[in-house]
Amino acid sequence: MFYCVCFFLLHRLKFVSGFCVRLFMSICCIADPEWASYTLGVFVCHSCSALHRNIAQISKVKSLLLDPWSSSQVEFMDSAGNNAVKAKYEQLVPAFYYQPTYKDCMLLREQWIRAKYEREEFLCVAKQEPYSAGYREGFLWKRGRDNGQYLSRKFILSEREGVLKYFNKHDAREPKAIMKINSVNATFQPTKIGTAHGLQITYLKDNSTRNIFVYHEDGKEMVDWFNAIRAARFHYLQVAFPGASISDLLPKLTRNYIKEGYMQKTGPKHTEGFKKRWFTMDDRRLMYFKDPLDAYARGEVFIGSKENSYTVLAGLPSSIQGYHWQFGITIVTPDRKFLFACETEEDQKSWIAAFQTVINKPMLPQEYAVEAYFKHKP
Repeated sequence: MFYCVCFFLLHRLKFVSGFCVRLFMSICCIADPEWASYTLGVFVCHSCSALHRNIAQISKVKSLLLDPWSSSQVEFMDSAGNNAVKAKYEQLVPAFYYQPTYKDCMLLREQWIRAKYEREEFLCVAKQEPYSAGYREGFLWKRGRDNGQYLSRKFILSEREGVLKYFNKHDAREPKAIMKINSVNATFQPTKIGTAHGLQITYLKDNSTRNIFVYHEDGKEMVDWFNAIRAARFHYLQVAFPGASISDLLPKLTRNYIKEGYMQKTGPKHTEGFKKRWFTMDDRRLMYFKDPLDAYARGEVFIGSKENSYTVLAGLPSSIQGYHWQFGITIVTPDRKFLFACETEEDQKSWIAAFQTVINKPMLPQEYAVEAYFKHKP
């Protein structure tokens, strides 16, 4: 009976008219999910099924292949499905709100599930005030720039002022740092920071990147901060680019890094020994740090497009010495060559693919100004 029900379920859900495409993709966009919430009527991946168990009063999950299914449960899944559930629970999702997929960290996925089904935030605009009001104030644990110790700091996000700022003392009148919304980025970095709720905030200070690492014990609080930053960025960009469509603006709200990891590098004269550094590819900025959690990069390299004579090559010039890792990369720019070495061939191929992705993209008008800054940088 068990196998018959499973076969019947899979057969019905896969081949019932109109459901073939929309049901055999999980609600987090992974193909061929093997789990489902039989109380909500959605298909989920194995990872998200564990998150649904955290709201067992609302969502109860079963394996499509391993658990028995009653005919009434099959009928309910048949009548519901991902599209119908999305239409019910995602009626009022703000354009700026980050909707995670299976590729995102667990915190973003859990809070997205809780926001939809537990708190029903997208059925009532009033519930969205923590991230849509245009002003947010609170305390986050911030990593010290020099000692690495996390201390409680007061943060204020003001869309009207166009800034995010923090204060070293709770009663301080003047902020320690003022970050303009036009250059702020935020990305979750749980592995790098060492906490599931770790958020890396960056901004430009004198056209150089400054990193701030923060977290909060409450996952909702941290994700609300993240979406509040996205909301402020969204409204800033709407004013800055009045003719741009929402679909054009959304990728610019926040961004994950193209690639991060260790490589070795040498100096501009190529006579220095190679030193191990942590590299971050952020759009067209390749930054390197002594430690992944450094506040400032030791240096930044602008990566332009192939139309502007930027290329990436596997290997190093034959005259180069002093490197221990054997898998070299040469980035050729109009002015000089940058030399790097990777520990493994897999790392080399991955970095080359990342560089090639950037080089293949035509430069935007505003990026020429950034390139000019790098060329004249002392």
